Amino acid sequence: MPGPFLFSGIILVMTTRTNAFERAVAVAAYENWFADHPHVYAAELAALRSLWPRVGSALEVGMGTGLFALPLGIGVGVEPAQGMREAARAKGLGVVAGVAEALPFPDHTFDRILFVTSVCFFDSPARAFDEAYRVLRPSGVVVVGFINKDSELGKKYQLRKDESPFYRQAHFYSGSEMRLFISKAGFGGFQAAETIFEPPMEVGPGELVKEGLGEGGFGVVRCVKLD
Repeated sequence: MPGPFLFSGIILVMTTRTNAFERAVAVAAYENWFADHPHVYAAELAALRSLWPRVGSALEVGMGTGLFALPLGIGVGVEPAQGMREAARAKGLGVVAGVAEALPFPDHTFDRILFVTSVCFFDSPARAFDEAYRVLRPSGVVVVGFINKDSELGKKYQLRKDESPFYRQAHFYSGSEMRLFISKAGFGGFQAAETIFEPPMEVGPGELVKEGLGEGGFGVVRCVKLD
């Protein structure tokens, strides 16, 4: 994303919030941001990989153009923005129209579900995690990548989000808030990792990925469906 904002897999969920991502220029800006900030992309991907299960059927909720799905081996996704869906399909991904609060899949369909910087746009994170619980098989895993509002970077984004056409309607969450949403849906066994400790334009190769949540602008939480 242009400017100082960390544009990481942002996928709007409700129809009124997808307009900014429908235009071809917005899709191009999304992918170009990551191309211009390869070390941020590599660090976020490394943090996700550190907690992402290696086996089982997988779904990404908010697939976008597939920038995270492809390297993580996810072939199925849900995406409300048509422009993003078309870009993902052009890469051979099986993405369908839908929203996180009403996933278009039967119960117990997947072993793994990924969210990457999409929760901040959900109208109801609680309902989204209830849906994730529903479509996961017993002992299924959810991995959530998000902008941690308690980090220094998260605080800057919060202060300046009105300057961004994409983040203007976002609601950022802390690690404790994210854990509360997830635990109320019936998940447990929490693990966490974080990365991005400098402004995106200053991130270099080999950006640190460490356990826990606190200073990193990009946090990752992994949890397990409790049966």
